[in-house]
Parts: sequence; structure tokens; C-alpha cells
Amino acid sequence: MTEAKLPKDFTWGFATASYQIEGAYNEGGRADSIWDTFTRLPGKIADGSSGEVATDSYHRWKEDVALLKSYGVNSYRFSLSWSRIIPLGGREDKVNAEGVAFYRNFAQELVKNGITPYMTLYHWDLPQALHDRYGGWLNKEEIVKDYVNYAKVCYESFGDIVKHWITHNEPWCVSVLGYGKGVFAPGHTSDRAKFHVGDSSTEPYIVAHSMLLAHGYAVKLYREQFQPQQKGTIGITLDSSWFEPLTNTQENADVAQRAFDVRLGWFAHPIYLGYYPEALKKQCGSRLPEFTAEEIAVVKGSSDFFGLNHYTTHLVSEGGDDEFNGYAKQTHKRVDGTDIGTQADVNWLQTYGPGFRKLLGYIYKKYGKPIIITESGFAVKGENSKTIEEAINDTDREEYYRDYTKAMLEAVTEDGVDVKGYFAWSLLDNFEWAEGYRIRFGVTYVDYKTQKRYPKHSSKFLKEWFAAHI
Repeated sequence: MTEAKLPKDFTWGFATASYQIEGAYNEGGRADSIWDTFTRLPGKIADGSSGEVATDSYHRWKEDVALLKSYGVNSYRFSLSWSRIIPLGGREDKVNAEGVAFYRNFAQELVKNGITPYMTLYHWDLPQALHDRYGGWLNKEEIVKDYVNYAKVCYESFGDIVKHWITHNEPWCVSVLGYGKGVFAPGHTSDRAKFHVGDSSTEPYIVAHSMLLAHGYAVKLYREQFQPQQKGTIGITLDSSWFEPLTNTQENADVAQRAFDVRLGWFAHPIYLGYYPEALKKQCGSRLPEFTAEEIAVVKGSSDFFGLNHYTTHLVSEGGDDEFNGYAKQTHKRVDGTDIGTQADVNWLQTYGPGFRKLLGYIYKKYGKPIIITESGFAVKGENSKTIEEAINDTDREEYYRDYTKAMLEAVTEDGVDVKGYFAWSLLDNFEWAEGYRIRFGVTYVDYKTQKRYPKHSSKFLKEWFAAHI
């Protein structure tokens, strides 16, 4: 019996984000983003660090491309720093030729090495100037125009090289963690913010609405003015766990569905189905903005694929206290007290491949689009306190990827799910947002004192697995 294989045109590689790896925060004409500002606030980052240096990839990009090539990838997903391309961010503001040249040279180097670039326009780092000027994502009229202008500059500057675009990475995280819980930039939690339009009970929904519209209109522009000549694809990346009922009861099944609708459906329903989920409307009432007929016509159908960031499974039951997860109580422990999998260095993540397989089937059936897994990865417990020799022997991360690649292969070959690609998170250990440098997700160990890169065993596993299965 021949071993099951992925299609020969299957995309695979690694993913990163500009603020997490680039550094050079004040070089090459770049201006501050909201993350630069946020990291300077006392107590916001666990170790008091920032992305000012990060993994110094702004200077070491050729080294990073060589690393990618050594890992045998055929693609690489990375994000642009908006404030490196248009430092002040707006449609009337000057484009920074030096920033454009940096990304253009980088994309060309990838292509030269047989690596297909997947370019993310927005991975959380809004130009600070736009936040100061009019409240950023809280101002629908202004931010949508400025985002679409930024997208246009990118299509014009890179579209002859780049054929795969992602508008937003995880708008849920921007909306909820940035404007609801306050743990991500810009750190809003109440109506005391300068540009408040309500408070933390309304801001996340306003931000999400603005992001959906910015995405929709940026895709409309691409399809009308650039796609016919450039022949590229464009879509969005949404994040979701698999929500598994804690026990086999109708009540817990209903909770799991509500969690999907409120968490994933908040963004996926408008884009793929053309409306906000009923569960979200019921939960939010008048706090949830409404689309005009013109707006929803632009948003619906505005993704050529389903970009999915997936890490873990949550067991759910009634009784949660977080509206942003549909008030589903979440755990990794079964009723008998056992864990579903190996615990990561972050409390929200345990290994559970079967949930990944189920989620792929759910999304494909529900939304009907080919899926690209744009992030999936694992932070090994205590890795940051290990020696380099110990850290590169990342058995738990290798186990994670073994489970998740197996689950993906089964979803494709046994369940008939159309999965087009898989990007592991991440190429490098890097600045892990509010956790700083305490948490490591990379398949490459980075010594932050010297910036030297050391391949971990998981990188070898992924190289060999995809070589054997495509």
C-alpha cells in the first residue's frame, strides 16, 4: 500500500511577523507603530523588552533566506511594517522609498532561491501617527481609506513579484486583545482612552467592523485593478481553536457551536456567508455595528482561500465568563482530570492533533473554501531557561508537528478537505508580544546576545516530513 501524499503543488514553509523579527525600529525611514509605543509603557511586556532589535532580521535577511532554503521550504509567509512603507500611514503621507526597496529586495531574494513569498499587509503594527491622528481602527471612515491606500502602494510596489496576499492576520486578536482586554497594543480597556467611542464593551466590535471593511475594500481594489494582470490570490487569516464538547451532551454541543459562531464566525461569517452570526447578534445587541447593503456586498466573498491560524483544542462547557469566546468555559482537562496533550510554555496551548483534523473538516464544510494553514506551532515548556544544546533538542515541538501534520494529511486524504498549504510558526524564536522574549516558538534557536541562529531538531523533522509527503 502506498503512503498517503499531499498534492504536488502543496505549499509549505514558515511564517513570521515584521515587529517580531525585524528590529531596526528607527532605521531606513521607519516611524513608530502602536507596538513601539505600547512596549514603552511600564509593565505591559512581561520582561520589559521590545521589538527594537528583535532578531535583527532587517540586517540579517539574507541569512534568514539561506536558512529557509536549507530547510527545504517552497514558500515563506512574512508581514510588512506599514510604518516602514508609509511612515505616517495616511493616504496624504509620503511613501518611504527605502522601506519599499527593502521589502522588494527581500521578496526578490526569496524568488531567486525558489521560495514563493506570501505577503501579509497587516500583522498588528498600525502606524502610531494614525492612532494619534484619528483613533486608528476606531474611525471607520478614515482608517478604511488609509488602509486601502496602503494596500494599493503594496500592490503597485511588489505585485510583479508577490502573487499571494493576506490582508489581516488574526483580526480577533487586534479587536479583543488590543481594545477589549488591553494586553496588546494600543492597550484599550475602558472609555478613558483619548479616542473612545464607547468603552471596552463596544470598541472591539467597532475595530472588528473597521477591519472587515478595510479587508473587503482592499480585496475589491486588488481584484478590479491588479489581479487581472498580476494573476495573484488574496485573502485573510483568521485564528481558531477546535472547540470540543467537554462531555457528550446536547448542552455542551450547543456551547461548542456558540463558541465557533462568536469566536470564528464573528469574522468568517461576514466574509464567507455575508452576515454576522445570530449568536453574536443575540449576545451583543446594539453594540454590534451593522453593515450597509453596499458594505456587506463588498465584504461577502472577499477571500480566495480560508487562511487559518490554529494551535490547540479547548474542551468547552457552559459557565464561562468571557463574552469574546461566547461565554464558553474552556479547559484542556478531561472530566477525569487528565490533560488532552502535552502542555506548552503558554497556558492556552496543548498538543492535540485530532482537534486539528476536525477543525479542518468543519471549516471546509461550513465555509466552502480551500484552506491554507498560515500558522501552527508550539512553545516548549521551559525552553528559554535551557542551554542551547538542550533547547535545540525540542522533542515536544517535534511531537506537536508530528501529530498535526498527520492530522492534516488525514483530513486531506481521508476526509476530502482541500488544504493548499501549511506554514509552521515560526522560523525563528522572536519577540512574543506581551510575553517578550520569555517564550520561544521557533524551529530555529536564536541567541539574542549574538543573534546567532541554531536549527532545532523540529526543523529537520518538518523538512524530512514534507519531502516525503508532497
